[in-house]
Amino acid sequence: MTAFGELMDQPATLLMLLIAGILLYLGIHKKYEPLLLVPIAFGVLLANFPGGGMAVTPDTVENGILKLTILEIAKEHGIMNMLYYMLIKTGLLPPLIFMGVGAMTDFGPMLRNLRLAFFGAAAQIGIFTVLISAVLLGFTLPEAGALGIIGGADGPTAIYTAIVLAPHLLGPIAIAAYSYMALVPVIIPLIVRFTISKKELGINMREQEKRYPSKVKIKDIRTVKIIFPIALATIVALLVPSSVPLLGMLLFGNLVKEIGTSTNRLFKAASETIMNTATIFLGLTVGATMTASTFLNAETLFIVVGGFIAFAISITGGIFAVKLYNLFVKKKINPLIGATGLSAVPMASRVANDIALKHDPKNHILQYAMSSNISGVIGSAVAAGVLISFLG
Repeated sequence: MTAFGELMDQPATLLMLLIAGILLYLGIHKKYEPLLLVPIAFGVLLANFPGGGMAVTPDTVENGILKLTILEIAKEHGIMNMLYYMLIKTGLLPPLIFMGVGAMTDFGPMLRNLRLAFFGAAAQIGIFTVLISAVLLGFTLPEAGALGIIGGADGPTAIYTAIVLAPHLLGPIAIAAYSYMALVPVIIPLIVRFTISKKELGINMREQEKRYPSKVKIKDIRTVKIIFPIALATIVALLVPSSVPLLGMLLFGNLVKEIGTSTNRLFKAASETIMNTATIFLGLTVGATMTASTFLNAETLFIVVGGFIAFAISITGGIFAVKLYNLFVKKKINPLIGATGLSAVPMASRVANDIALKHDPKNHILQYAMSSNISGVIGSAVAAGVLISFLG
C-alpha cells in the first residue's frame, strides 16, 4: 500500500519532488511570489506522489477526456483533473485573476504621465523576438507564441495564451513566467548594470518636471479614472477583440474600484475573495500538470532558457526606447522608467525606484515608473490578443 516501490521504479519522480521542494523554498523562505509559487510548487508535489492520483492527465485520442462530463472526469481521473478541465482548460481563471489585478491597480500614475506609458509598449519587444527565434529552432507558430508571451512578465497572460495556443506546454510556461516574475529584483539590476550609465541613473524626474512643466493638467482625476476603463475597453474590443477576456476583466475590476462606495462590495469581492480563490486553484492545477513525463525533456529546458531571454530582451528594449527618446527632447527621462515596462506590477517599479535611490537619495521615481509598469500590463494583454488572433 506504500509508494516506496514505485518511487524506486521511477527515479525521475524523485527529481520532480526535488524541483517542488526548491520552488517551495523560493516561495516560503525567499518570498519570491509566494501567493502563486507556493500553490504551484505544492501542486507539483501532489502530482508526483506515486499512486496519489493527483496528476493532470493530458487529453489524448485514447482517453478522450474532453468528451467526458465533469462528473465522469472526477470519477475516472480524480478531482485534480476535474478542476483542471473545468477551470483551466476553459480559460476561466486567468481572466478572474486579471479582474482582481484591475481592482488592486491605480491607473492614476499612468494617466498623469501618459508620455511614459509608451515605454510599456516598447518593452513588449521580447515577446516577438523570442517568437521568431523559437520558430527558427523548430517550434510551431502557436508554441512559439505561447513561449514568447513569457517576455511580457505577466503570469495570468502567459497561462491564458498557453491554454489557447499550446496547452501541452502549460506547466513549464507557467513555472518560467512566475519564476522570472519572482526574480525581477535580481534580473532588472543585472540588465541595468550593463545598459545604463551612472549619469543616466542620476536623471531626477522631479527636477525635470520643474524645469519643463507639463502644459496639460488633469483637473478632475476621479472622473478621468472612471471614464478611462470604459473608453479603453471599447477601443480595444473594436481593434483586438481576442484580448477582451483578459483586458476587459482587468478594466472592469478597475472600474468597480474607482466608482467608490456604491460598488465597494464588488471591489472587495474582486480583489479579495474571488482573486484569492482563483489564485489557489490556478496554482495547484498548473503545478499538477508537471509530472516527470511532461516536464523532464529538452523542450522544457528551452522554454525555461527562452523565457529568461524574453524577459531580458523586454527590459533592455524598454531601456533603449528611453535612451532613443532622450536624444530628441530637452525633458529627459530616467532609463529606469523603460526597465519597468514589464507587467510585474508593482515589483518592477519598486526595484527601479530602489536603484534610483541608491544613486541619489532624493530621486524618487516610483510614480513615474508605475506609469510604464501599468501600461506594460495593458500592452502584454493586447500582445496576447494579437497572437491568439493570428495563431489560435
